Amino acid sequence: MNSPSTLNNFSEIPVTLDLLRQPVAKELEEFRQFFKQEIKTDVFLLDQMIKYLHKMKGKELRPILVLYSARLCGKVTVRSYRAATMIELLHTATLIHDDVVDDAEQRRGFLSFNQVWKNKASILLGDFLLSKGLLVSLDADEFELLKIMSKAVKAMSEGELRQLKASKLQNMTEQKYFEIIRDKTASLLAACTESGAFTATENRVLVDRMRQIGLDLGIAFQIRDDLFDYGVADVGKPVGNDVKEKKITLPFIKALENSSFLTRQKMKLLFRKEKKTDNDVSIITKFVHESGGYESAALEMESYSKRALSLLREFPENQARHDMERLVSYITSRKK
Repeated sequence: MNSPSTLNNFSEIPVTLDLLRQPVAKELEEFRQFFKQEIKTDVFLLDQMIKYLHKMKGKELRPILVLYSARLCGKVTVRSYRAATMIELLHTATLIHDDVVDDAEQRRGFLSFNQVWKNKASILLGDFLLSKGLLVSLDADEFELLKIMSKAVKAMSEGELRQLKASKLQNMTEQKYFEIIRDKTASLLAACTESGAFTATENRVLVDRMRQIGLDLGIAFQIRDDLFDYGVADVGKPVGNDVKEKKITLPFIKALENSSFLTRQKMKLLFRKEKKTDNDVSIITKFVHESGGYESAALEMESYSKRALSLLREFPENQARHDMERLVSYITSRKK
């Protein structure tokens, strides 16, 4: 899916996060220092939690996306670091809150905050990070960045609530699924590309194009995540976890669409079962593959990936564009 390049032939090179970090290695280090400075605190408990947070270093995919977008539309500036910091603060806060809601035990190979410091302190840490994200923009009079981030927070909250309602009623449809992931996941990646572009150019056409690229990327990203649950055991995510939690995603929806009425009813009934055995999960997973649900969802993922690539190719052919194309390839081929 990568385009031929006279600048950089990477078609045979496996795309990894380490490879993606290389073009912005210096800028990433600047971002890390900026981020650390912004979340310093003299409150002892918060300081201990933040030190733990630094140990739980994530993939940095979203800051990378901000920096790539800035490079594509101009150049990385201190405003780009500000945008990347706001995104990372927002993303981290939502992960901490999600772990409380889900009663998660681990995050990034470490005990989750709610396991170490319990729910109340974890929620307050998430609130602190959100407030710091707002202040990063307000202290620098970056009101447009604040608007971009606030829209993302609103969309993510609405997406989570829509998913919660659909999950309880067990009435998820393909249309509802895409509405949910557009808000819950894609809105944040769109904020990455939009804010990165905004820090590098005043051309609103380019900024809007980058936002759409982020939306398409985000949808592809979430479908890839949902495919993991019906995949093999080396993807870095508990296989069958969504199934056990009665979380209906695109592979299962597509499988139902391809099945007879009786099969649909039988599989829906099994999916609604409160405590599923490993055999139940195996039956559902086999159904999704044999009914073409996995393949159909993968094709949808590729469709959104190609849409993002098509928009990218409206930019001049240069190294920044090819680096971004490689990032798109990573989104749809990543193993976890």
